[in-house]
Amino acid sequence: MMRKKEEGIHMDFSRLKKYDLHCHLDGSLSKRVILKLARMTGADLGNVEDLESRLRVREDCRSLKEYLEKFDLPLSCLTDQKCFTTAVTELMGDGAKENVVYMEIRFAPFLSVHESLNCKEIIEGALDGLKEGHRKYGTEGTLILCGMRHMPVEKNVELAKIAAEYRNDGVAALDLAGDEAGFPVTLHKEMFETAKKLGIPFTIHAGECGSVQSVKDAIAFGAKRIGHGIAIRKDQKLMEYCREHRIFLELCPTSNLQTKAIPSREDYPFMEFYRQGIPITVNTDNRTVSHTTITKELQLLETWYGLTYEDMEQLMKYAEEAAFRKE
Repeated sequence: MMRKKEEGIHMDFSRLKKYDLHCHLDGSLSKRVILKLARMTGADLGNVEDLESRLRVREDCRSLKEYLEKFDLPLSCLTDQKCFTTAVTELMGDGAKENVVYMEIRFAPFLSVHESLNCKEIIEGALDGLKEGHRKYGTEGTLILCGMRHMPVEKNVELAKIAAEYRNDGVAALDLAGDEAGFPVTLHKEMFETAKKLGIPFTIHAGECGSVQSVKDAIAFGAKRIGHGIAIRKDQKLMEYCREHRIFLELCPTSNLQTKAIPSREDYPFMEFYRQGIPITVNTDNRTVSHTTITKELQLLETWYGLTYEDMEQLMKYAEEAAFRKE
């Protein structure tokens, strides 16, 4: 039986060294940072009184589609190299406030490319943010570059090649994100073949929309980590494979509920995975959109399942082992 704790009464997690391995830059820009970026670029944010509600999903978020609508405003503010530097720096500062010692910040550079800003300039701006964030806050960070499922294969292959150029400068890995149901991972086989040839590790968003096959395909391509991976609960052999071969799952409890990756918290397979020894990590996904932090995610797990401080330490050990950073 799961032991549930009273809401609002939590252990002190302030000293726990935390890791956030699945954190999207555009979904994690606070109201304060959005206002700062708008001042830098002269962007018109419209009525700022309702800015908070335009950045966060409602508690009764009904679908992934509704969830993804919240990314339009932050993306519209990431329009030049300095914006990416500022955004990454400030995000690392947010992490530092809760003793996050290491972050992997992911984003899709090609979503922000325009005639005056190319992919490499975006990446270099973000890398400058990592350096500045570490200098100011002490937090370590790396970048994960996301290819998008709806984009042409050639674009994602190009991204893999660009990632290799910055592998020693702070780009840790690649990812594939976007409409999992509409664009199967198999469409982008060449992206991952290229990544393997160039020595670039990768994670893949898979199993968020309920497809077991999507996770199997991601693992077959060589993914050592799976973004979300909720669907593996449908396949006991696949769960055993993930345990035996150390395939790490990047779970994001609040986001998984909001996007309807699971219908309710009673259906969340966290304890099923944890008890079977599947290496799972706990992440924010989108700090602002989901109105969360790593601390809040741990508090949720403490409330729902009665996890101990030792359990939380184990989850962070999994995250430390899963991290893509070079030693």
